[in-house]
Amino acid sequence: MGRFVWMICLLLAAPAAAEGLRVATYDPGLTRKGPGLLLRDIRRDDPQVLAAAQVIAAAAPDVILLTGIDWDHDGLALAAFAQVLGQAGHPMPHSFAARPNSGMPTGLDLDGDGRTGGAGDAQGFGQFTGQNAMAVLSRLPLGQVTDHTAALWRDLPGNLMPPAAPDDQRLSSTAHWDVPVLTDAGPLHLLAWSATPPVFDGPEDLNGRRNHDEAAFWLHHLPRAPFVLLGNPNLDIVDGEGRAQAMTALLDHAQDPQPKGTFQPEQTGANAGQGGDPALDTAVYDPAGPGNLRVDYAWPARGLRIIDSGVVWPAPGESLAATVEAASNHRLVWVDIDLDSMAAQAGR
Repeated sequence: MGRFVWMICLLLAAPAAAEGLRVATYDPGLTRKGPGLLLRDIRRDDPQVLAAAQVIAAAAPDVILLTGIDWDHDGLALAAFAQVLGQAGHPMPHSFAARPNSGMPTGLDLDGDGRTGGAGDAQGFGQFTGQNAMAVLSRLPLGQVTDHTAALWRDLPGNLMPPAAPDDQRLSSTAHWDVPVLTDAGPLHLLAWSATPPVFDGPEDLNGRRNHDEAAFWLHHLPRAPFVLLGNPNLDIVDGEGRAQAMTALLDHAQDPQPKGTFQPEQTGANAGQGGDPALDTAVYDPAGPGNLRVDYAWPARGLRIIDSGVVWPAPGESLAATVEAASNHRLVWVDIDLDSMAAQAGR
């Protein structure tokens, strides 16, 4: 009896397991070459769409930022995908999406090809308005979103905007959002963005400069509340070709949990010459070109306690491996945040 009572006392004295909020970001490859085609594919139970839903359901996030999904004015594609996700066993009834800069016409010849109206002439690269946009899906209610997408590049303090860029050029190639997730511990602000790749330009380095400034934007817009820097900055801070200074500066305010996948492909070609930990990579690219890179991030604010983190990248033959590969060349990144630390940081 004494031994039994002693064990009960130990159990009662043990601290309760921390309650966590799982935050994720993922480019699910839900973009198509024309308006309405994504909705068509969702309604047809396209295998790639179903695979993306299965990856998200397996990760079971409380809230997720999708950085590769086409936007339409009535939100039909997002609503249809949310329904598919519910059928996959992970309902996320709350959502936010807004018109992005990708594909938004400017009437200018921004890419210098002598024509207007092309994908490179939009506020952000896109063949049609809303191509390759962003969306948030959540199990929890969302608060009022602050949408910074219309902010002009020239208005960013210390910007690297080339002199030849037009004055009405927007900074966001896709969007910049501050999305509050309403939890019992108070709101958690998702500082969400998806940047232009810092390549595919000329000696003026327009894309490299813009990519840098899209990250630098958050240095001037950090809330006085718990937050997570979340999305696809399109820059590997170790092995990428772009300017990493802004991302590095953000680490004065946020922490890098360094989420890792359980599998890394054989390090051949460009991968063999990289300096970063391959377990941190989040996207598969041509080994003859850039190689695999870490371009998707979830960085909680300093002071928030991280319970766990990871990248959904199973080894070949493991459960979900084929589904992950069929869905997208990107991998889902997640981080679990202790709700008690959120409440403490918010002063509750």
